[in-house]
Amino acid sequence: MKDRILQIIQKESLTNAEFAEKIGISTSSLSHILTERNKPSLEVVMRIHKAYPSINLNWLLYGEGEMKVVEEGTTDGDSRLYNNENPENASGYPVRFDFRKENASSTPGNGMQSTVKEEIKYIEKPHPKIVEIRIFFDNGTYQVFRPEKS
Repeated sequence: MKDRILQIIQKESLTNAEFAEKIGISTSSLSHILTERNKPSLEVVMRIHKAYPSINLNWLLYGEGEMKVVEEGTTDGDSRLYNNENPENASGYPVRFDFRKENASSTPGNGMQSTVKEEIKYIEKPHPKIVEIRIFFDNGTYQVFRPEKS
């Protein structure tokens, strides 16, 4: 997806900072995406689509199809496939999002998460005892003091 975002930036003749400002994200966020430190979030993808509604979402997300979408029957190369928030494509069929359980990612177990009970044990350590004290004098000598054993 990084390469497709770079294509948009190059096609629009923008700097990275201008593109980030146009889609409403920080330049550091865009930098992290372009250096592949982070993957673009859904919010970033939606901001790109809002700023450039003629960009084909399938192309942006998956690299499938053409970069820009042109409606059938129009001669304008910059015509829009999606009208703001209308979830219908040019063919008139609604866009369907499939959230059925059988399509969910497979996780081992019965789907219930087991709770982990954490027990904290405090171990009391004996207080440190002074073993010896050394005092160094400016003439290079020193004296050692040791406490009496009780």
